[in-house]
Amino acid sequence: MLSYQSHQVQGTVSDGTSPLPGVTITLKSNKISTVISDYNGQYSIEASPTDTLIVSFIGFKTKIIPVNNRSKIDIDLDYDTTTLQEVRVNAGYYSVKESDRTGSIARITSKDIETQPVTNVLATMQGRMAGVNITQTTGVSGGGFEIQIRGQNSIRPEGNAPLYIIDGVPYSSEVIGYSQTSTVFPTVTSPLNSINPDSIENIEVLKDADATAIYGSRGANGVVLITTKKGKEGQTRFTINASTGAGKVARFIKMMDTKQYLSMRRQAFTNDKITTYPTNAYDLNGTWNQDRYTDWQHELIGGTSTITDTQGSISGGSKSTQFLISGNFHTESSVFPGNFIYKKGGSQLNLNHTSEDERFQLTFSAGYVVQNNNQPAADLTTDSRTLPPNAPSLYDSMGNLNWEKGTWNNPLAKLLSENRFRTKDLIANTLLSYEILPNLQIKSSFGYTDVQHYEYRTSPSTMYNPSSGITSSNSSISLTNTKRSSWIIEPQLNWDKKMESGKLSVLLGGSFQQSNNQLLSQLGLGFTSNSLIYDLASATTKLVLASNESIYRYQAFFARVNYNLKDRYILNLTMRRDGSSRFGPGKQFALFGAAGAAWLISNEKGIKDSSWLSFGKLRASYGTTGNDQIGDYQFFDTYSSTGITYDNIIGLQPSRLFNPNFRWEINKKLEAALELGFVNDRIFLTTAWFRNRSSNQLVGIPLPATTGFSQLQANLGAEVQNSGWEFTLRTVNLQKKNFSWNTSLNLSVMRNELLNFPNLNSSTYKNMYRIGEPLNILLRYQYTGLNPSTGVYTFADQNNDGKITSPDDRQLIVNLNPDYFGGLQNQLRFKRWKLDFLFQFVKQRNLNYVTSPAGTMINQPARMNDSWQTADQDATYQLFSTGTIPAVVAAQSLYANSNAVVVDASYIRLKTLAVNYDIPLNTKKIQCSFMIQGQNLLTFTRYSDGDPEFKSRGYLPPLKMITAGIQLTF
Repeated sequence: MLSYQSHQVQGTVSDGTSPLPGVTITLKSNKISTVISDYNGQYSIEASPTDTLIVSFIGFKTKIIPVNNRSKIDIDLDYDTTTLQEVRVNAGYYSVKESDRTGSIARITSKDIETQPVTNVLATMQGRMAGVNITQTTGVSGGGFEIQIRGQNSIRPEGNAPLYIIDGVPYSSEVIGYSQTSTVFPTVTSPLNSINPDSIENIEVLKDADATAIYGSRGANGVVLITTKKGKEGQTRFTINASTGAGKVARFIKMMDTKQYLSMRRQAFTNDKITTYPTNAYDLNGTWNQDRYTDWQHELIGGTSTITDTQGSISGGSKSTQFLISGNFHTESSVFPGNFIYKKGGSQLNLNHTSEDERFQLTFSAGYVVQNNNQPAADLTTDSRTLPPNAPSLYDSMGNLNWEKGTWNNPLAKLLSENRFRTKDLIANTLLSYEILPNLQIKSSFGYTDVQHYEYRTSPSTMYNPSSGITSSNSSISLTNTKRSSWIIEPQLNWDKKMESGKLSVLLGGSFQQSNNQLLSQLGLGFTSNSLIYDLASATTKLVLASNESIYRYQAFFARVNYNLKDRYILNLTMRRDGSSRFGPGKQFALFGAAGAAWLISNEKGIKDSSWLSFGKLRASYGTTGNDQIGDYQFFDTYSSTGITYDNIIGLQPSRLFNPNFRWEINKKLEAALELGFVNDRIFLTTAWFRNRSSNQLVGIPLPATTGFSQLQANLGAEVQNSGWEFTLRTVNLQKKNFSWNTSLNLSVMRNELLNFPNLNSSTYKNMYRIGEPLNILLRYQYTGLNPSTGVYTFADQNNDGKITSPDDRQLIVNLNPDYFGGLQNQLRFKRWKLDFLFQFVKQRNLNYVTSPAGTMINQPARMNDSWQTADQDATYQLFSTGTIPAVVAAQSLYANSNAVVVDASYIRLKTLAVNYDIPLNTKKIQCSFMIQGQNLLTFTRYSDGDPEFKSRGYLPPLKMITAGIQLTF
């Protein structure tokens, strides 16, 4: 009998172009002997000459390779799309195979995230997920985004945010800071900027009842699960990324030039039969140079933002212990004139450990981020669009701010008002688990978050026109300190049992959380010198604007039962009982639950071996979730300080009425979906229909002024419905050794509708909402054209009383919700080159940019130059007035609030573009790649008044960004 001595077999695993880390290599003769390829795709295993290697990796076809007495074997794996159904998806308290999930879960991975030069986690999701609508609120560095998952459920705009979970820890999305010291327009600071997108491994969005009900009251508006990168078994790996780039405003409004503007102004006076220009008409009477032209958009918001990013990580570990340590630093300057900069730096630590018998597991993750943002206290976007094109120069001959003898307010003076914030953010979580008995596991997670936010805004006297006589005694500073901390403990018990006909899984758990919030905002007025403005103690007058401290307590018990029968029929039941301190006695607890079912059609006999249908699943779910996003102590009768001293005592005044019946908002969700895969899943289509109904709305019910209170926090019997269709198509167009091409398309068609509102016509909301219409509507005057004899705008008299008044004639409904939205992504690979680009598209309406009548020194969009000089049937715009004809001025105001300014703002945008090249080196120990990335690069739209995505009028629109960088791995 011959015996063969084992020897070392080494090699590299790749996809034909790039090394593949994490590939499993097992000996066929001894399946206990298994190794994992390292981050360079390299492996080493002890094998005999007659052994056979089994090489497997998710997303690739398994290969069986005889050793044949070789000591070096390089392995190229082929893609296999059908194995993607084996990927485990994070569903919160548990994970589930993609093929077995009964709920609606959208997912993007680090491969999608790393191609985008963005700093906010929500920006990475734009256009990539069906049913998830995300819009940017400002182009200012460190600004925020708005997100809606399957529409607006709550009448209160603040009650529509999803629940964010970072590595198992709930993370509050409530804005931080105070409106009077806000640094990021048009809203206060978004805490989501503290999350570094490059540290994220996966983002899962839970949408339907089956996926969200296990989060109970927190899942009404969806759940966003963020999982950070973890260390992997293998040699220690060092990765360094460095990139730099630039950003500019993506789209400007085409405004009138000096010739067009002055012609308009002169005609305005002619229309009013005024031949001598007033002394304050500086643009016309010769005070200002009538040949000067300044493009104020390019001057005030047309600067270039410089962007730099540096990141590094160390990772690796043994089979039992893996680690990852990373750090990053980001800087971004402003497009405004001046030295304004946003800085963000942070670190991430992840540690995984498994005992030798694999019964005990420990997972620890911690992230710490510091932000320092310096922005002007005023957004110059409005100035850039309203200043006359022949307005004076910004600086005089001496280089000082030019006030042109008091004839204008220099916009750069606003930049002397400094606005800063500094945020420190810590998120940490520890997960311990132990297998008590076979298939019985106990575990618990311990999470902690701590946010400290400090911001101030200065208003020195130097920002005002010297002719105003304002001195440092009028200077002021506003300061705000915010502290927010929370802890959470979540014990769980998991039991899995394989049966002859299927598999049963049971999950029991609890959640116990407490959050502490503190806010102190102060104002200092009057200083002997502007150099003392940062010292609140030097202010002659000190005021406390807000001083609040609150505690929020939350507890819950949840359960899940999942039964899989013969890998064909799956039933998933979830339940959660929630308790919140935000509701009154006897109303603090509520029960939520859901049922989800799936039928794996492709596993049925007669279909399983189909040559064309590789996967088929029909799933449906129904359940309830809740909402308590109302703030703390809203049901209490609370008191606040009057700030007034009487007999050396500061008085108190009632600020809120007691409502013992204040209780949960309820959201009932129904969904049905069909998932089909064809030709080994090279074509994969998901079609889903959903209907969500939200009732028991948490709103303020207005009260008569005689009560001394403006409103009562209560539940309103209104019902809001969101329904629609979601389509996702994934195709593998080409799959060769040196070339591959994948495409992903998502499309969402949704409708928001107010189904019921008791006594709407007699309430104060009667001019805000309409039964059968969306919540996000505008009530406008109906524009009927121009009076040919007067050239004045005319409007429909809805109540036939002979006059146009609000609200009686302001009844035309305009829906600003998108009709549909989605994204088209393509990923191509050719040898060492990779190309990834995404087109985002939205069908919607928006408002034109409307300014004041031409009688004032305010520039106008160039489109208004089309037809306004004569009063005839072909005129597009009203004859401008200097303000001496009341009917004309009134008509201008009505026009701005009519449907005439509602236009098609649909667009297709090249949202992201990334090119990556793996640079060939003489050594396999070092990998080097070069990348170019772009954001908001190109927009196709008929909307002429700036950025069609942007809904915040008069604020800086999103920026177009291009960066280039290099990555080293060794």
